[in-house]
Amino acid sequence: MPKIDFYLIPEPGDKERLAFACRLVEKIYKQQRRIYIHTENQATAHHVDELLWTYREDSFLPHNLYGEGPDPAPPIQIGYDKIPDKHRDILINLSPTAPEFYNQFSRILELISSEPAATESGRERYKFYRTQGFDITTHKLATSTEV
Repeated sequence: MPKIDFYLIPEPGDKERLAFACRLVEKIYKQQRRIYIHTENQATAHHVDELLWTYREDSFLPHNLYGEGPDPAPPIQIGYDKIPDKHRDILINLSPTAPEFYNQFSRILELISSEPAATESGRERYKFYRTQGFDITTHKLATSTEV
């Protein structure tokens, strides 16, 4: 059964949420874990792909879009429309809904910004996971720079 963590980011919008996601990915990568970042659509997947290359000059995070790139795939994959078959470690969900394949991961991280639509969809996912019997840990961040 996956461990689920909700990170409540105090700032509204995707800019701070995606910046937090990059810092979180870097921290998890340093722990030698495999990460699948699930986004809502192709545009967001490509944006996250770019951010992971550019968010810090002194950082290298080996990643690619799911299904593209070298074989074996790097430990960080980004996708939006396919069910990942090889990443069963950490799921970072950047989509407003829980992906159908969520339960194949050992840990699920939900990143919720403070704008009303994101908060509401986060509440819906929280309720969904609760009805499935999962224990959920909530991290209310004071600033988006925390990790």
